[in-house]
Amino acid sequence: MDLMQLFKGRRTYRRFDQSRPVPEAALQDMAQAVRLSSSARNAQLIRVIFVTVRDLTEAMFDSVHFAADLPRELGTPKPGEHPVMYAVLTYEKKTRWVDTDAGILLSNLTLSAWAHGVGSCIMGNIDRKAIANLLHIPEGVTIHSAVALGYPTHTSEIVEPDDDLNYYLDEQKNYKVPKRPISELVFENRYPE
Repeated sequence: MDLMQLFKGRRTYRRFDQSRPVPEAALQDMAQAVRLSSSARNAQLIRVIFVTVRDLTEAMFDSVHFAADLPRELGTPKPGEHPVMYAVLTYEKKTRWVDTDAGILLSNLTLSAWAHGVGSCIMGNIDRKAIANLLHIPEGVTIHSAVALGYPTHTSEIVEPDDDLNYYLDEQKNYKVPKRPISELVFENRYPE
């Protein structure tokens, strides 16, 4: 897959085909992408738990919150649309670089998933205590974030912005994601006056 096409397609997805598990080849590629992630001082502080067992993924669903900018009835997956997998990022030692390392790792993980057609939703609005209990994460280990994964049942498309940058759903409940033009985001040699 062309790299720019991969970037364009790897959007956030929130409704999944719950009858379709993530295949082993995708899991292996995601694990390798985690392993190959750059990290500050090569400390490799982030650990990832792949949650793939149906009972656990359903229990996880109660501890994550989708699409804060949409009404709950539109942003939260319905039965049959739940994620079939989660990746939970953890760390033991908080450094000033742990969030940067997590961001790089999240990018690698979600891009490698999308290369298999597996959509993702990165979430920070999660019940960390409930997830720690569910996954037997010991004290002293901090949950950074979670990623919901599965084959999407909707599209997510980049559109030109008007005055509003909030994402929205069209009539078919597909996501439309306004993105600023490059000229507003990338500057050459100096910040514009």
